[in-house]
Amino acid sequence: MPIASRLASVAALFFAVALLALPARALETGTAAWLIEGQSLFEGPGQAYDVVGELGGETRIRVDRCTYRWCRVHAEGQRGWVSRDNISFGQQPRGPLTGPHFDHPRGGAVCFFEGPNFSGASVCAKAGTVVHDLLLFDLDNRYSSVEVSGSSVMVCRDRDFTSYCELIDASQPRMHGFLDDNVSSYRVY
Repeated sequence: MPIASRLASVAALFFAVALLALPARALETGTAAWLIEGQSLFEGPGQAYDVVGELGGETRIRVDRCTYRWCRVHAEGQRGWVSRDNISFGQQPRGPLTGPHFDHPRGGAVCFFEGPNFSGASVCAKAGTVVHDLLLFDLDNRYSSVEVSGSSVMVCRDRDFTSYCELIDASQPRMHGFLDDNVSSYRVY
């Protein structure tokens, strides 16, 4: 047997043994997430499909892929589709209307603008609005300026209020460099 064939055989054997030595968890696929509340698993993306299983609330899941409103997940030996609104991609199973709470004046509203100096497309939110992940609404990393009216807003660079965050209580014609076109989550007070 030529040396190249022997080396290839040894390499294949080494790779197979290395795979067997890995813990089962290292071979898991999909994005880690949480199912917030218990839900039926459906055969396809929607309630019109047959139910193929059931998962309890606060269950650690793996997300294989998502459509606009549904995600294909697997957990506890089951696989199926669940509502995207019932999934938390954070470190804890939190619903869409939770987030950091601060003793800060409440009321009013804020408006985010895509351009500097309050220009371009905008979205406004009243006090009490919490958005964990703007990507779910296709609005991630778009805003350059923020107008604050009788309110304040916690703005964070990453989803679920992680990474760099800043409490803004006055209008900013151009947001801080870390936040300019980099807002992924916010809470209005």
